[in-house]
Amino acid sequence: MSEQTRIVIADDHALLRGGLRQIIEAERSFAVVGEASDGETALRLIRELAPDVAILDINMPGLSGFAVIKEVRRLNLPCQIVVLTMHSEEAMFAKAMSFGVRGYVLKDAAAADIVNCLHAVRRGQSFTSAGVTEYLFKRASGNQRAVKGIGALTPTERTVLRLISEYKTSREIALELGISHRTVENHRNNISGKLDVHGSHALIKYALQHSEEI
Repeated sequence: MSEQTRIVIADDHALLRGGLRQIIEAERSFAVVGEASDGETALRLIRELAPDVAILDINMPGLSGFAVIKEVRRLNLPCQIVVLTMHSEEAMFAKAMSFGVRGYVLKDAAAADIVNCLHAVRRGQSFTSAGVTEYLFKRASGNQRAVKGIGALTPTERTVLRLISEYKTSREIALELGISHRTVENHRNNISGKLDVHGSHALIKYALQHSEEI
């Protein structure tokens, strides 16, 4: 990038564009060289002005932000992309990452994040708003808890748990699966440990409550 980072801002809300421009241009190392209110104009400005960075709203009239990014990549234009969006969902973030964007900034945090994002991109780094990071962390934590539950069971243990949900005794389960009564009891103990359920009726209660997941 040149000594002064040249930037195009594309968003269909004039007030947001103006506010971002004012914040960005307060930094002497940045210069906003163009603004666009729709995807077609954004793409034209990127082609004509060859900015170092384009800040693109995902949801714009005409071409969406993703459509603009796709065309920028197809044309092999040397422009880094910062996505400006209201979406913190994992699927939207993953899609943006698949297009090779360098920044993912939430609109409600744009005033606070945009300068830090641009500095990161200027250094060749990536930037994500804290709200997205927090959301993804919570999702990951939730997935880890799920794996510690039913997802942590072996196929045989899931079968045993399903049969328990059908009110079958250990002896009946042993006959159905062709294994010993002691093996079934070992499975029950392992299942109880993985699910962190204890007590004489706790396992069947859990099995009944989660029968659709087994």
